Amino acid sequence: MSGVMKDMFDRLYYPLLGAIEGRPYATAVAAGSGGHGTQAQIDRIVTGWRLRRIAEPLIVDFAAQTPEAILARKALPGDAVDQCRELGAAFAEGLRLGIF
Repeated sequence: MSGVMKDMFDRLYYPLLGAIEGRPYATAVAAGSGGHGTQAQIDRIVTGWRLRRIAEPLIVDFAAQTPEAILARKALPGDAVDQCRELGAAFAEGLRLGIF
């Protein structure tokens, strides 16, 4: 998990505890290698908040295994961008319709 995201969860965990129970969430993770560890950390945090997953995790694995690949600039491939857009649109529509 990126440092900025971890910091956000660290700062907000207790202030939001008990205040956002039952709200929907979805995740999209872009990872240099794997992404399942980040997803597992997010799952543990949102379990404490008692959030409700509304979609399977979207994980884009860049398979960066060498120092050069890890440090290289990365861009989401077009199909991953499309999947993120679809996830966001479905989430928004579910909220609009009161499904979530």
